[in-house]
Amino acid sequence: MNEFFVSGLMVFMLSTFVGLDVIKKVSPLLHTPLMSLTNAISAICIIGAILVAGSAHHPSKIGTILGAIAVFCSMTNIVSGFLITDRMLKMFKKRKAVEGEKA
Repeated sequence: MNEFFVSGLMVFMLSTFVGLDVIKKVSPLLHTPLMSLTNAISAICIIGAILVAGSAHHPSKIGTILGAIAVFCSMTNIVSGFLITDRMLKMFKKRKAVEGEKA
């Protein structure tokens, strides 16, 4: 087997286990299980996209361009997931009493 393939496979497997371990530790009250799984998958995709974008083995620039697009898309998904979670948590906070209103 190719050494590059084996190292890429090892990174993929390690990132999969790390992602699953992170999902298990997230409280369901803070994150829906689906959102947690989506963020973990995006984290795995970022690792692969960085490897593709930074690889010097491409005969053309198409691999670098596609890798950069994949990094951008995965990061957008992860950041959006955390912004949605933050917005959900703000919905459960008590609002301060407005002047003139009874608390």
